[in-house]
Amino acid sequence: MTSYQAFTVTGMAIDPIHVGTGGARLGRVDLTIARDPVTRVPKVPGSSLAGVYRTYAAMALGKYPDCAGQGQPGASGQSGHCGKPDCPVCTVFGFARGQGGGFAGLAAFSDAHVLLFPIATREGSLWVTCPGALNLIGCEVTEPLENKLYRESNSDKPASLNLGWLLLPVEQFSKWGNIKDQLDNLNLPEYIWPKSQQPQQSQQSRKNRVGLLSDKLFSHVVNSNLEVRTSVSINPETGAAEEKALFSYEALPRATVLVWNVICKNPNHFQVGGNPISASINSTTISQPDHVFDVAKTAHPYLEHLGIGGMGTRGMGRLRVLHPPS
Repeated sequence: MTSYQAFTVTGMAIDPIHVGTGGARLGRVDLTIARDPVTRVPKVPGSSLAGVYRTYAAMALGKYPDCAGQGQPGASGQSGHCGKPDCPVCTVFGFARGQGGGFAGLAAFSDAHVLLFPIATREGSLWVTCPGALNLIGCEVTEPLENKLYRESNSDKPASLNLGWLLLPVEQFSKWGNIKDQLDNLNLPEYIWPKSQQPQQSQQSRKNRVGLLSDKLFSHVVNSNLEVRTSVSINPETGAAEEKALFSYEALPRATVLVWNVICKNPNHFQVGGNPISASINSTTISQPDHVFDVAKTAHPYLEHLGIGGMGTRGMGRLRVLHPPS
């Protein structure tokens, strides 16, 4: 009996996404977004994913608002997380009951990392990736990469191509076999990665808009091409801009493809308050890791409409889950 199972989820930003760092700083942008401390590539922290997953699952399963949020009971001891072994939200996402104890939950969330990043070129939009990002979906690129843009082995590629303001030589990269197999499974839009649906279709006729960069160059390109917006506070009395209230903020651009993992534990190995877990989803008792993921998946439609992160009232945050399909 397996103790846990990891489920890979990919999603595409249909709005710019701003998950801030909780404060402003002096620099090019006032409100920056969260970044990986090693690669400096922007990411969506797992804590942000866990919070919105829980809230949206509670909405979908009729447990909102009590089993969403921090869940501490009020002064009267009422409301807050129910903490019952038959609650799919509390058992999957955990709960806190103050002196009454708590439970860590059956689902854990990794950070969401950039898998494919859209760049404006003279040929149109191109989505770039790197060995570090591909490793998240099980692809290993062992060949050393230089400061070049690597494309699939087609003969119609130009000798050089601009990635935003940066002009790079283009080199053909022939070892796309495993990469193709994995990208084919992610349900990417056809304008990014068209699947080879016809067996007789030749590699030369199969077009895609994905390029490969080294890890170091990928970080540089991503950070140089983030969306930056400027806003100003409005004086409610005059309806005009407030003085000295101008600020700027950055975001991952729309059409960025993110990947993250949901690690689901085996419910049979845990108890809540000394009782076995008896929650159910779709009339099925949660007894396997894939049942835990079924509860988490109820949040996916809400991500597309209610979004994640900040600046939601400024047209940001919506995220469409591509894989696994609903």
